[in-house]
Amino acid sequence: MAIFTGAGVAIVTPFNEDLSINFEKLDELLEEQVSQGTDAIIICGTTGESATLSEQEHIEAIRFTVDRIKKRIPVVAGTGSNSTATAIHLSQEAEAVGADATLVVSPYYNKATQKGLINHFTAIANSVKIPMMVYNIPGRTGVAIAPKTLAYMVKNVENIVAVKEATGDVSTVAHIMNYCDGKIDLYSGNDDQIVPLMSLGGSGVVSVLSNMAPKFTREIVAKYLAGETAEAAKMQIAAIPLIDALFCEVNPIPIKAALNIMGKNVGGLRAPLTIMEPEHQEILKAAIADFEYLK
Repeated sequence: MAIFTGAGVAIVTPFNEDLSINFEKLDELLEEQVSQGTDAIIICGTTGESATLSEQEHIEAIRFTVDRIKKRIPVVAGTGSNSTATAIHLSQEAEAVGADATLVVSPYYNKATQKGLINHFTAIANSVKIPMMVYNIPGRTGVAIAPKTLAYMVKNVENIVAVKEATGDVSTVAHIMNYCDGKIDLYSGNDDQIVPLMSLGGSGVVSVLSNMAPKFTREIVAKYLAGETAEAAKMQIAAIPLIDALFCEVNPIPIKAALNIMGKNVGGLRAPLTIMEPEHQEILKAAIADFEYLK
C-alpha cells in the first residue's frame, strides 16, 4: 500500500526571530495544507532545514506535526543522516511519536558504495516497522542510488517501499520503474517534473511548490490520475516560471522568501543559508505576481 498518492508538501520549518522553531506558525501552515487538500506532510526534510536542526528539534517537530495532523493525512518524517546510527535513532523516535513513514536520504559526504548504501538503508528499515521512502538526490549528497540498487532493496527489504526521485534524469526514472517491476512507489522530487514522472508510473510528488500553492499542485496530480493528462501538462508548463524562481538559489532560500512575500511570516534561515539576493527576490516577486493560479 502506498504511503500516499498525490501531492505531499515538503514543508518549511518556520523560525522565530531568534531562529528557534516557531511552533505556532507551524501549526498554521499545517492546518492550511490540510484545508487545501494536500495528501501528505513531509516534515524535517531538506526544505525544512533538516541539516541545521538538532536531533531533539527533529523529534519535537515530528511529534508536534503528528499531534496536530491527528491521522487526517500521512506524516512522513525526514530521518536521514550520513551516520547510519543517527538515522536509526531518528527513525525509531519518529515511529515512537506516531509518524506514518520515514524519508531517508542517501548518506551525504561519506559517498558510500552501492553495497554501503544497501547496508545503510537496510539497517535503518529493519530498525522500525513503518515504511521508508528512500531519497535519491545526488546533487546534494554526492552519490546516486543506482536503479539496480534500489530494485534490490525494494525486493528484499519489506518496508522499503518508495523513492523520492530527484536526479532530474527521466532515463534514471525509466530504469528504476523497469528494474523494480511494479514493487515501488515513485514520487517526483522536482516540481518541474511531476507530469513526466507520473507518465512513467509515478504516484505523485514531494513538493516545494505546495508550500505556497498546495491546491494547485495537488490538482496537477489529480488531473493526471483522472486521465486529464493534457490539462495536467498545461498546469505543469504554466508553473515553470514560478518553479524556476523557487530554485534560482538553493532550496529552501527562495521558498521561505516567497512565503514571507506572501505574508506568511515564516522567519529567516539558519546559517550557512543566507537571505535571498535582492535581484533574485525581484525575479521571485515578479513570478509570484504573474502566476495566475495564486490570484
